[in-house]
Amino acid sequence: MNPALAVAAGLTVLVAAAHSYLGERYVLTRLFRRDSLPKLLGGTEFTKLVLRFAWHLTSVAWLGFGALLLALAAGPPTPATLRAIVAVTFAIHALITLVVSRGRHLAWIAFLAIAALAWIG
Repeated sequence: MNPALAVAAGLTVLVAAAHSYLGERYVLTRLFRRDSLPKLLGGTEFTKLVLRFAWHLTSVAWLGFGALLLALAAGPPTPATLRAIVAVTFAIHALITLVVSRGRHLAWIAFLAIAALAWIG
């Protein structure tokens, strides 16, 4: 086990958690109080939804990077391991985007395609 990479993986998890928690508490809630948000698909509710899940998808991506760092810390990872981590990370992106937007934000299709292609690649 490479201790530097293991610590980096742990810090990545902490940063992702802090980003989601602090962003929700101090950034998004204050932003959503504004009256000047753009109206996507007819209203500000969808705008808020997109901003919220995009914010948290950043944290999910960082967790995927943390998993890659942990795989590297454990020794030389196989290409299959790296592909699986990428595939799972993008599958989670697809699921979150699909569920939260109820299919209205079409990025879920691209995320799902990336997940599938990484998995079979």
